[in-house]
This record gives sequence, C-alpha cells and structure tokens, in this order.
Amino acid sequence: MKKFNFIIGKKQIILTCLTLILGAAIYVNYVVSDSDTISETDVVENSSKTYGTAAFVSETADESEDEEVDYFEQARLDRLESRDTAVQTLQSILNGGDSTEEEQAVAAKSAEAVSNYIEKESTIESLLLAAGFEDAVVYLDEDGANIVVKSGDLDADSIAQIKDILLSEVEVESENIRIFDVK
Repeated sequence: MKKFNFIIGKKQIILTCLTLILGAAIYVNYVVSDSDTISETDVVENSSKTYGTAAFVSETADESEDEEVDYFEQARLDRLESRDTAVQTLQSILNGGDSTEEEQAVAAKSAEAVSNYIEKESTIESLLLAAGFEDAVVYLDEDGANIVVKSGDLDADSIAQIKDILLSEVEVESENIRIFDVK
C-alpha cells in the first residue's frame, strides 16, 4: 500500500487564502446590501391652500375652496410652461442669424431631447393611469425621473409596478428614480 504524501506548497496556501477572502467578501456583500427590498416613499399631503392666487376681499372661505386648483393640473401646467419657454429659447437660437453652426447643432439636439421627454412623459402618464392609479405626473430629464402619483396607499408592489412602467419606456438608473405619493 502506498502512503499518501501530504505536502502543502505556496500555491495551495495562496489558493486557500484567496478562496477564504472571496467567501468573506460575498458574505459581507450579502449582509450589507439591502437591494432586495424596495423602500417606501414619503407621503406628500395635498395642501388646500393655493398661494399666489388673487382673491376678492369680500370672498368667503367656502367660495375659495370651490375654485381650488388640482395639484396634478397645476403641475402639468407648470411643466408645459417651462417646456414652452425652453422650446422658445431653442427656436430663437436656431433662427438667430448670429449663432454658429455648432451652437445650432447643440440647440437642435436639445430641441430633440425636449421633444422626446414630452412624448415619453405623456406615454408613461397614460400607462400609469391605465394601470389603475388615480392620477400621475412624470418629470423626465437627463439626470433621472420624478414621478408623482395619486394613490390611496403606495406599497412596494405599486412602486415596483411604477418602476416597471417607467423602465419600459426610458433608460434610467434605479437610484435616479424618485416616486412620490400625493393624497
């Protein structure tokens, strides 16, 4: 019978150490990371006061509540006004005689990006309404996406559904997606 020769060399020690370090790194990553859970969002209460609107002195409080502007209507109007201003600025650059070809090319790309954002925002809002949310407003830019939804209770499943709808239309990193619930 042959005797088993058990010699530990440098290669076996290094391989064992690297395997242990890799196992420790995987364990630490598992313990530290919390990527499996979807965090709950903060609830934003819809304020009944509308600041900056003109009101008659003789008007009573009941009459002003009837004329309250819905948050989502106001948000869409504000977004439309800011996009219109951006488009007008880009058009003045494109139509201006004193701009260089490089400036016009940059302005054309920006105008195309704004147009794509408007189209994608509208599509995502329609999909969110079709998914059963009461109302939604989506803000897209080069940095990320902000989504405001009107929902009775926004839970982890709803958040996942919103992210799925958003990511089906645009490419945004998950950490750049912000979802807000307005009651």
